[in-house]
Amino acid sequence: MMKGRYENGNVTETGRLALAGVSHGFDGTDVLDDISLGVNPGEALAIIGPSGTGKTTLLRLVSMFDRPDEGTVEFDGTDVWTLSERERLDIRRRVGMVFQEANLFDGTVHRNVRYPLGIRQSWPDRIRNWLSGLGRRKANPVVTEHLQLVGLEDDQFRPASSLSGGEAQRVAFARALSSAPEFLLLDEPTSDLDPRNTAILEDAIDAARSRGLGVVLATHDMHQAERVADRTAVMLEGRIIECGPTEQVFTDPEDPRARKFIDGELIY
Repeated sequence: MMKGRYENGNVTETGRLALAGVSHGFDGTDVLDDISLGVNPGEALAIIGPSGTGKTTLLRLVSMFDRPDEGTVEFDGTDVWTLSERERLDIRRRVGMVFQEANLFDGTVHRNVRYPLGIRQSWPDRIRNWLSGLGRRKANPVVTEHLQLVGLEDDQFRPASSLSGGEAQRVAFARALSSAPEFLLLDEPTSDLDPRNTAILEDAIDAARSRGLGVVLATHDMHQAERVADRTAVMLEGRIIECGPTEQVFTDPEDPRARKFIDGELIY
């Protein structure tokens, strides 16, 4: 279970993948202020809050795309920015991310989902797979498994350019799983999707969590947080003002600002 406490109006937490006392800004503007937040394998954490409050920046720090101005990004209690670039890259590969827009590669659905597998393989393995047909039009069983999770196993050799927006986002989710991450970060993954594609992705999120992945979901959809998250954090003006079991956060939050935001009385 996650350990956490309230301190000076913020939440401090520890977890296998965690931010500790993190602050960050751009061009002299503070975006995140003293964030401490963590997640463990097998749990889903939702981060809710209005647009512009820093949710995407937080995910970029957790994923190690950016370095915090203050505080630490910790993996198993070790500050990743004290490690060598090679060691940090090894950890980063254990963290998958799905952005709000799919940004697929040219080529087929299969090529997109297969791509992370090639990165992790040695050159002799890549050559053997190519010679056996896995690099051409023979379905890779790992790719098939992940496409089954998002309901696209029969579309492996469709051009990615022919997909709808919802289908493309489902492929992006399957591609993130192909890198065999321990943690999956999702930045508003269903914000532009219809109800059917949203439901498929939410089922896939639940399946990933049940397989032991830690999931961090940034969303402005509070009902989605209620559906998929074990815990929910409320973020306002770059701070985590509330964090706890999802049901508790939505029914009995400690911070009055969280109550007003959830009730729609606090508008940004």
